[in-house]
Amino acid sequence: MLRAEILAVGSELLTPLRSDTNALYLTGQLLQAGVDVGVRVTVADDPRLLESAFRSALGRADIVIATGGLGPTEDDLTREAAAAALGRGIRRDPAILEALRARFERYGRVMAPVNEKQADLIEGAVMLPNPLGSACGQRVEVDGRMLFLLPGPPHEMEPMFLQQVLPLVHERAQGALLRTRVLRIASMSESDVEQVAAPIYKTFTNPRTTILGAAGQVELHLTAEGPSIEAVSERLDALARALREALPGRIYSEDGGELPEVVAGLLRERGLTLALAESCTGGLLAERLTSVPGASAFLERGYVTYSNRSKVELLGVDPAVLDSAGAVSAEAAAAMAAGARRAAGADVGVAITGIAGPDGGTPEKPVGLVFIAIQGRAGDRVRRVHFLGGRDRVRFQASQAALEMMRRGLLGLDAW
Repeated sequence: MLRAEILAVGSELLTPLRSDTNALYLTGQLLQAGVDVGVRVTVADDPRLLESAFRSALGRADIVIATGGLGPTEDDLTREAAAAALGRGIRRDPAILEALRARFERYGRVMAPVNEKQADLIEGAVMLPNPLGSACGQRVEVDGRMLFLLPGPPHEMEPMFLQQVLPLVHERAQGALLRTRVLRIASMSESDVEQVAAPIYKTFTNPRTTILGAAGQVELHLTAEGPSIEAVSERLDALARALREALPGRIYSEDGGELPEVVAGLLRERGLTLALAESCTGGLLAERLTSVPGASAFLERGYVTYSNRSKVELLGVDPAVLDSAGAVSAEAAAAMAAGARRAAGADVGVAITGIAGPDGGTPEKPVGLVFIAIQGRAGDRVRRVHFLGGRDRVRFQASQAALEMMRRGLLGLDAW
């Protein structure tokens, strides 16, 4: 399997003001072409750092792609740094220089002397034309490795890669395929998933597995290689099947679907309507569900009942429940879910109430404490959970846990 490294060149990419989208694009394209991306590095416009980055990448990877730093200014140093790392000189190509002058003339401009450096080629390099800009690319082969220098602007880089780089990559990869399948699991910790999954995926060398934890969910990325789609699919199926058996009912998606999409699909399939009552999440659950096209088929209405008064007036919660157990309690959550379902005439009612923070917690009811309830045709369930993190993280995890409760209830799985 070929290994690639990507260098994103530019000091601006190391500030909060600019992000590197080229590396994401190239990674996706290379994986589809059967090339594994081992390293992605962002390097400042510093000649010593750039030279070191090129030398390291060329010492490890079969394919090295650098984007950016091919402009006319003093801080555009990609050509010079790559040449230094290769131990090669640079020459000014008359044909490229003439083409640059002609390009400026077509736009009624006189080319500044600084633009002449854009006609510099590394010795032994092949020029990659750039019809969309003044920065041509370069291809250099050394000791069986391929180095590509591409412009930074995505609208210039992407066509150059597709037309002038990707065909060479396919040829070098010799038909190898690399595919990734993502298994998503909600409301389990990364360590709990790892404890179950690691003994299984460690027995597989192909596919290989990466586990990623995020707020409210864990992802298992299975990456397989093979000579054909059929061979790759068989390898992915074998590992996915073993993980599915070890985590019964836990994997909510294997095709890239997000949890709101999965829950929305289940509600539509069953022809059920839904009513929501949200306190600490303030409508976040409704927002996530309505981000799914066709949500009007199942979402009857949502109530943001932040105050005790709203819980009583809109949902019919008994004030005695709020007085005795408090608004953040299993009793209040259950009453809110039942009240939302009743008021909306819906098949399923879901409620969330808790303390998102940063203030409002007590020793008995700390910040991050959340109660989630479901009532109706997805079962009657209440769950007490305690989430860590800041306000936004607590709110998101609460909405994620509510979605997972709904999914499990709709599928008839155990409560948790």
